[in-house]
Amino acid sequence: MTNDSLETTGINTREHLAVAEKEMRRRICRRLMLAGVTLLDPDRVIVDDGVEVGRDTCLYPGVMLEGRTVIGDNCIIHSNSRLNNSLVGNNVLIQDSCVLLEATVEEGAVIGPFAHLRPGSLIHRKGKIGNFVELKRTEVGEGSKVNHLSYLGDTIIGRNVNIGAGTITCNYDGFRKAQTRIEDNVFIGSDVQLIAPVTIGEGALIAAGTTVTKNVPPNALGISRVAQINKEGTAAKRREILASSVAYEKAKQHGDSEWSSLRPNAQLKKDSV
Repeated sequence: MTNDSLETTGINTREHLAVAEKEMRRRICRRLMLAGVTLLDPDRVIVDDGVEVGRDTCLYPGVMLEGRTVIGDNCIIHSNSRLNNSLVGNNVLIQDSCVLLEATVEEGAVIGPFAHLRPGSLIHRKGKIGNFVELKRTEVGEGSKVNHLSYLGDTIIGRNVNIGAGTITCNYDGFRKAQTRIEDNVFIGSDVQLIAPVTIGEGALIAAGTTVTKNVPPNALGISRVAQINKEGTAAKRREILASSVAYEKAKQHGDSEWSSLRPNAQLKKDSV
């Protein structure tokens, strides 16, 4: 016998199922709050029954915790983030709109906003994964930062590494996956492509815009940019060509008898290249 009428409610339609699931979510959220978890809007948080959340953790509206996800103490998970079968240590900050799938985040790390941690991602203590960063089977060492607009796949990153904006590891050649290794204290500039398999030695510096195709020794500078060339006066010539072309087309459209005199100078076009 039971005094709870909901325990004996039948489920014969999708509507009945939705009502039952809503009640289950309400009970899970109530249990979490009684255990010391803060839910800013319990009606807008979805937590599966197998999830564990530590004390003094705060869940913002729109958070989804799925599967066997475990969240440590004193974490903050902002709105619209989804965690599936992931492990999160104590004192972790997960910003808005992040997706963690079978990922591990250790104590004191910061994730997001708009970060995507795919299966096999491991973020060590005090690591930082910033906005629009995607990781797949990648280990980020203690204190290392991947702050902006990067894709890192099949990569092992050491401690205190800085990954510049727009850096990618090219881990797939169309036939097989290969690994990139970045050792401790490496600085990688913006817009760098690392063509796996490749190793960046400890303390190395990779210049912005470099495409790395071979190993870089420890404490070396890796750079593969084409030398910059400045062509004096070319910008002014280009503006002159564009201006004369516009005037020529306008005069021609209006039937101006002098339009032929405004024809752009072909030699000027050739010289400006």
